[in-house]
Amino acid sequence: MPGRGLPPALDAFVGRERELSRLRTLLRSSRLLTLTGPGGVGKTRLALELAGRVRGGRTGRAQWVALDSLQDGELLPQALAAALGVRERGGRAGIEALVHALGTRTTLIVLDNCEHLAEACARLAATLLARCPRLRLLATSREPLRVPGEVVFRVGELSLSPAAEEHDTAALLRSEAVRLFLARARTSDAAFELGSGEARTVAEICRRLDGLPLAIELAAGRVGSLSLPGILHGLDDQLSLLTDGSRTGPGRHRELGAAIDWSHRLLDPLERVVFRRLSVLGGGFDAEGAAAVCADGGGNDDRDRDPDRARARNGDGDGERAVSGEIRGEGGAHGGGTGRGDGVHRWDGVHHGDDVHREDGAHREEDAHRGKHAGQGPPSLVRPEQVLRVVCALEAKSLIVRVRGDEPQGTARYRQLSAIRAYGMDRLAEAGELSDTWNRALDWLAGKAAGAVTPGVFLDTVEEPLAREQENLAAAVTHSAARSDHRHVPLAVALARLQYQQEQLTAARTLLSGVLEGVQGPEDRSAALALAARSACLQDDHAAALAFAQEAVAAGRTGRHPGRLANALDALAAARLCRGEFSDAVAVFAECLDVVRTLGCPLDLALCRHHTAWALLQAGRAAEAEQLMQECLPELEKNAPPGQVTAALHTAGAIRLALGDVDAAERRFAEVLLKTPPGESFHGLYPLEGLAIVAAERGDLQRSLRLYAAAAAMRRRIDTEPEAHWWGQVEAVVARVRERVHPSGASAAMAAGRRLRGARLVAYALRGTQVRSVGQESVQTAGSGRVDAVGQPPLTERESAVAELVAEGMTNQQIASHLGLTKSTVAGHLDRVRDKLGVRSRTQIAVRVAGRIADID
Repeated sequence: MPGRGLPPALDAFVGRERELSRLRTLLRSSRLLTLTGPGGVGKTRLALELAGRVRGGRTGRAQWVALDSLQDGELLPQALAAALGVRERGGRAGIEALVHALGTRTTLIVLDNCEHLAEACARLAATLLARCPRLRLLATSREPLRVPGEVVFRVGELSLSPAAEEHDTAALLRSEAVRLFLARARTSDAAFELGSGEARTVAEICRRLDGLPLAIELAAGRVGSLSLPGILHGLDDQLSLLTDGSRTGPGRHRELGAAIDWSHRLLDPLERVVFRRLSVLGGGFDAEGAAAVCADGGGNDDRDRDPDRARARNGDGDGERAVSGEIRGEGGAHGGGTGRGDGVHRWDGVHHGDDVHREDGAHREEDAHRGKHAGQGPPSLVRPEQVLRVVCALEAKSLIVRVRGDEPQGTARYRQLSAIRAYGMDRLAEAGELSDTWNRALDWLAGKAAGAVTPGVFLDTVEEPLAREQENLAAAVTHSAARSDHRHVPLAVALARLQYQQEQLTAARTLLSGVLEGVQGPEDRSAALALAARSACLQDDHAAALAFAQEAVAAGRTGRHPGRLANALDALAAARLCRGEFSDAVAVFAECLDVVRTLGCPLDLALCRHHTAWALLQAGRAAEAEQLMQECLPELEKNAPPGQVTAALHTAGAIRLALGDVDAAERRFAEVLLKTPPGESFHGLYPLEGLAIVAAERGDLQRSLRLYAAAAAMRRRIDTEPEAHWWGQVEAVVARVRERVHPSGASAAMAAGRRLRGARLVAYALRGTQVRSVGQESVQTAGSGRVDAVGQPPLTERESAVAELVAEGMTNQQIASHLGLTKSTVAGHLDRVRDKLGVRSRTQIAVRVAGRIADID
């Protein structure tokens, strides 16, 4: 199943061996296991470690779904589908799409932070567990979900050394709370060493913090600026302060609030202002977003955009912290079981990390407590050029963390842990800055949304610049809707476009239905209607698709932007294609081409020619389609995004098949496979099916059936439907093949094909094909090499391990987590693998690794 898998654990897991052992046993015997406990005790980090130790957990069998930013329980099925990469096709949506995708697969889904959606999570869990027999759920929540059969495990604090052993240094160092403090202190200050007699001080710090891991980590982060006695003294002064100003709250919350409050008081005034304003960006932020939201007066200064220079000027030479990441905190302690007669089983345990549910401060009365928080002080004027420097300082002080693994090169991204973000939101409300900060955030996101629709014709097929801000965009849509803000409509359309690109079609159409009437201007209205038409088309709602597309064209004709008219015409032609009205689709594409030719954009013209060629092919006019592909393919290969290049190459191959040029078709299909990233995606399906047709045309019937079966199995795994015209062609060829093969032979070939996947499938599909190389390489026969070919230096054991994980489709970050290496070390190994094998792409590495496997024939 596609999906995000498990987030990388970027800190070492400390202790909790007994809990993990017990939890693994419970997870094997129960289908719903819920980790409960107070905020900050570490439910999230324990769940991540447990899921990572499940067989296959790090290679896709376990999937992580973070729920802390979701506020509407009605959207839970769509949020779960988005996180799992479940696509809505064939009329299935919501829970039905999830049930279809999960089916009988052996899958573990981790639902993190369920407490604010407990009822919705309970209903969804009950439904999925009843209908998906091999599904297991692991949940973290402050309270049980109360679903029949649920096993509840209480996560407790980290173990503390007994007071009677305060003079036994060895016993103190066995305490998991002390071990965590020391581990985090060393990541905060590489020169930190525990002096004589200081173990007692550390133990006392941990004891005063009640063994709560997040509080311990925050305290340990101060060792670079304070002595251990100074940290202990600071806690003496701060433990009287309670979370949210309440003196009657639970003790654990008092200690956590005191630790965060104390760290906040150590900030200078400028750092406090930036810290609290960042709390509106629950989806994380980069330098641009931080400056836009935190700076007074707007404007983006390019100075200080380099994190290393900013750290150096801020006196923090090493801003890289091993403590940062998606998840943090450690722990371990005692365990025991208690049972109750309510059908829900409970266990006591212990843990660490950040689990505090954040309230959305946007919905609070920000003036209620204004100025009452000690040390708040008057607001400081923040200049844009100051923000990144402060962000780096906040990271060094563990009040924000660096998000790794999905950053574009040269762009750092950060986030506040949810407990700290909730605290920051309180401070923002008390300072009376909540409204102004949200206004800056809305202005920034609306500006990015407006910038996304300016260039180009085919808005819905280009990568959305707001993709990395999707959580922030969703929060902004909710915030602006509640206030009837004029920025709500463009923000909602931008979010719907993102959801369309992720094939979260129900969510996209729901958003659009609520804002279409509010879209101002014919150009913007035309673009929104075209998006609605494409979404309806992918859901097989052909009547709605045609109606939206016709209205989009009508709006486009009244506007002054011919690019928007071309976009609407393209959507109308797509709607005609979905209805099987091929001649009408060709006619609409012809008008679209006439409009695009006037715009002077070679890439848009090439894209339109490709779309027209695909329609011509389905209309039986392959020769005209071939002419268009010859005109557009060079431009697409040079400038189009990878997904559009592979689609065009497949179209070119399908056209050559229709013209009877089997060899040329094979080369095109094989080239698509070489250019498709490792891992399963719909980009690799069409060329596999094309190669199955090629094999049938050449009389290699067993190979044809194997490739067809392998592609069909992959389609089921990733839950994607083919275009009807293409699938009809594939099915017709396979039916003819079956007539010529003995039933037992056909069954054996199909079974062998279903077992093919990953690098083995790619190697088999490319075996014996003549493929045009990528880059400067010469024409070669694919699939014939071996990793240890004669004349090449052999791979080391570590290089072989890295290469094999590449063949499984893992990213560098996933490989680093799996092997316990850094991301840069993995990149270095891959460079050496490429040099030794004489290849350039990850797909070629996968093919060469698969070359070790004995022939399947």
